[in-house]
Amino acid sequence: MNQEIQSEVAKLKQRKSDTPPAIEVRNLTKCYGDFKALDDLTFTVPAGVICGFVGPNGSGKTTTMRILSTLLKSNEGIAKVFDLDTHNLIDIKEVRHNIGYMPDYFGLYTDMTSSEYLEFFSAAYRIPAKKRHSLIDDILTIIGLSDKKDTLIAGLSRGMQQRLSLGRCLVHSPKLLLLDEPASGLDPRARIELMELLRELKNMGKTILISSHILSELHNLVDMVVIIESGKLIYSGTLENASKQLRQGQHFIELTIESDIDEAMASFKGLDEILDIRNQGPVIYIEHSDNLSSADIIAFCYEKNIRLEEAKRSEARLEEIFMTLTQNK
Repeated sequence: MNQEIQSEVAKLKQRKSDTPPAIEVRNLTKCYGDFKALDDLTFTVPAGVICGFVGPNGSGKTTTMRILSTLLKSNEGIAKVFDLDTHNLIDIKEVRHNIGYMPDYFGLYTDMTSSEYLEFFSAAYRIPAKKRHSLIDDILTIIGLSDKKDTLIAGLSRGMQQRLSLGRCLVHSPKLLLLDEPASGLDPRARIELMELLRELKNMGKTILISSHILSELHNLVDMVVIIESGKLIYSGTLENASKQLRQGQHFIELTIESDIDEAMASFKGLDEILDIRNQGPVIYIEHSDNLSSADIIAFCYEKNIRLEEAKRSEARLEEIFMTLTQNK
């Protein structure tokens, strides 16, 4: 029996290793005259993850997404979606059925209702008429607009229009979503609702490449990040690995204090092993040397009667990673 289980586990591992990456970009170069929008760009995004695509304005993010969506051709290099070449005329049709591309503008027809809009694109993707009604109802449920199915798009809020635009990307059940600044211009509530929707889509098995300038929200959303600048790759990998590289030899801890914050700050400043300390309200941020562990700091709090609500190791946020790795030339 154990041998049978081991055999099944081995098969599952083999199938997983045989799964092609959702996105494979190799040595991608795109020129507009003498200007290089992309310069030998290489990165890979595995299937089933949410990947943040980050860079300053003009870094080449939109150009990359347009190449991946087959709307633009590169001068050199390879761009593949689930092992399908976006430049190969034979593969292009299948690539387009595997992706849902949401550009940084809505492209909505405001004189249509929400359901009419989704019906139009279902027909464009040749979804059989008998399947469209249930499909549209399912998509409206997923994007939280079931009660707006008969409302004109012109009467929807910006956040609702953005969700409907995302719903349009789902009508043909693509495996990969390419989202270019989907939260641009949304109010805080609409952004939170959109991020929750993206998490739900990931749980449904979608791979998502999302470009955004709202780095604080990306930090809590993505499994990995690709950072580019001036068309070149700066970093590709998990935020955890980026934090380790960025803070090599440095140690940080965050303490949420219940007792007097000024007294606590004064007590910590007496420790030689603390390299830097600052606070924001009741939260104290401490950088400390190798000679002082997190356990030592917590023990010190107990000794000095500093009451803690929470203590946790502090990793670099995406904003810090971005600002440190890019020069914003």
